[in-house]
Amino acid sequence: MIHVSPWGKLRFQQLEHAPRHIESTLSSSIATRLMIPDPQLQKIADKLETGERLNFEDGVFLDRHANLLALGQMAHRIRQQRHGNVAYYNTNVHLNPTNVCVYRCTFCAFRSDLRAEKSYVFSDEMIRERVLEAKASGATEIHVVGGLHHLKKFDWYVNVVRVIHETWPEIHIKAWTGVEISWFAHLTKKPYSWILEQMKAVGLGSLPGGGAEIFDPVVRARICEHKADSQSWLDIHRAAHELGLRSNATMLYGHVEEAEHRIDHLLKLRDLQDETGGFQTFIPLAFHPENTGMSHISKPSAHMDLRIVALSRLMLDNFDHIKAYWIMLGEQTAQVALNFGADDLDGTVVHELIYHDAGAKTPEGLTVAELHRLIREAGCEPVERDTLYRRVLRSGATWEIGEPVLVS
Repeated sequence: MIHVSPWGKLRFQQLEHAPRHIESTLSSSIATRLMIPDPQLQKIADKLETGERLNFEDGVFLDRHANLLALGQMAHRIRQQRHGNVAYYNTNVHLNPTNVCVYRCTFCAFRSDLRAEKSYVFSDEMIRERVLEAKASGATEIHVVGGLHHLKKFDWYVNVVRVIHETWPEIHIKAWTGVEISWFAHLTKKPYSWILEQMKAVGLGSLPGGGAEIFDPVVRARICEHKADSQSWLDIHRAAHELGLRSNATMLYGHVEEAEHRIDHLLKLRDLQDETGGFQTFIPLAFHPENTGMSHISKPSAHMDLRIVALSRLMLDNFDHIKAYWIMLGEQTAQVALNFGADDLDGTVVHELIYHDAGAKTPEGLTVAELHRLIREAGCEPVERDTLYRRVLRSGATWEIGEPVLVS
């Protein structure tokens, strides 16, 4: 059953201003009457009840027509079956080693030309400072993504990982999106597996999920022409999984895509997960248009954010985790998303630049205490996990890794 509070009486466009505490549970009869009045929706609910996998047509129907609370009810039930009342977070910092980028993606506000005033490149010493800051704060993960600097050779990117690992071997390095790995393959004329092996040898622990955007080639051509195509992204993550590297997956929504494109994207991820089992979590990324070449588009509403979170939980039946990335959703919508299928808020996310450059108004980092408050106000119990979803046993800034959060 889905937990709802007095915000359910408000219009959905007011969700961002809703009370944060999720207070009560609807009875089964009321939930059925209020949330599943449509025969087609009931048919889909019955499929979920019996464990039958949803297909493309089911997904498009849910995306276009399903009542938001019905989606939330179904997604939250699955979330509770898998995770109970737990919501995960981690203690992490971001490192964007350069914003100079050879690509000019329409949706990006982070990239810079080489000689632009805002351009920057991290030195080894700056990288070490960031890592030592992470160590002092008790971070278990450093998340590394950035621009594709056309004057930097592959060895420079390898060195970024090497410096991090040599400075503090205990921190998990989650680095380089599929787009960056594709660029490294272009630079070296080597296969993806070779690129990943070189990175793994100097300390790479896993891959983030960025760069997936939307897999449909027509939409992709409109928002990120010349960028690594969808097949390359999928092939890179397949290669990573074959080497024993886990990775995340994303989808950028709320720009020029339609329901069919979103469902196609989710099903392609589901198919690869069937094949490899290497994805850890899925992160729906809300498009932020400010300071981009698409600034005329309104950013997604809280209503759409919650729809996509719930839809993702229903379609990605072979993904353990769905993340409500508070940086992009906003803290209050991310709280509500914990009752719409999401089980993870990401983490402290210190020094995130990419989405803040695109107009994200969220803080540049949250404390652990603030994350605990957000999770508990949503009616959940916070559990700290590391990048590989193992429990973190912590004493202040010191920590050790415990058992996996889900034991099969």
